[in-house]
Amino acid sequence: MNFTAWFLNFLIRVYTRITCRIDAPDLHTFPAHGPVIAIANHTGQIEVPLLFAHLQPRKITGWAKAETWKNWFLRWVFGIWGFIPIHRGEADMKALKLALKALEDGLIFGLAPEGTRNYNGKLKRAMPGTVIIALHSGAPIIPIAHWGGEVYLKNLKRLKRTDFHIRVGEPFKINVEGVKVTGEIRQEIVDDMMYELAKLLPEDYRGVYSDMSKATGKYIVKA
Repeated sequence: MNFTAWFLNFLIRVYTRITCRIDAPDLHTFPAHGPVIAIANHTGQIEVPLLFAHLQPRKITGWAKAETWKNWFLRWVFGIWGFIPIHRGEADMKALKLALKALEDGLIFGLAPEGTRNYNGKLKRAMPGTVIIALHSGAPIIPIAHWGGEVYLKNLKRLKRTDFHIRVGEPFKINVEGVKVTGEIRQEIVDDMMYELAKLLPEDYRGVYSDMSKATGKYIVKA
């Protein structure tokens, strides 16, 4: 890691520890080496910089919507982090190839299967596109659930610290041996992936994945 990246992550760690009370008892269990797809829920306020900085020294990358690069500051930060721009709403093969290359190089690839922010912290229905990178890479998947950050900006305006909770789940892989993977099957797979994430969250945050009895687990194999 070059000095600029180290210093940026250092500042984020200091800033988030000042503005948040971070409760992450098992973040240290995250694998120290090897390719990993990390799936997380997405409130879009503080979790991205917090998780990226606090998972260091592991190298991490992920997709971010291409239009974000129009913002000079975010373009600078995302360039340091090595984020990959993706054009949403289309088959962006370049973004997929770069993601697979990052996993081949042993990086963590962060994904938000919901595809957009859930501003109230409750899970939205995931998008099936997440499954494509999991199937093409064969990399283990680790769910990282967090809650509390949905009120971060509100608390910040009041000069109040945010209780930010993080839980890390068990690694798993996707098994579709003997199955023709259609669009419907991809949705079933990503729903099962999201149930692995949902079970780490308090019930009030599970949203559309509140009914855990619907989790089939038939495509999930513990890694």
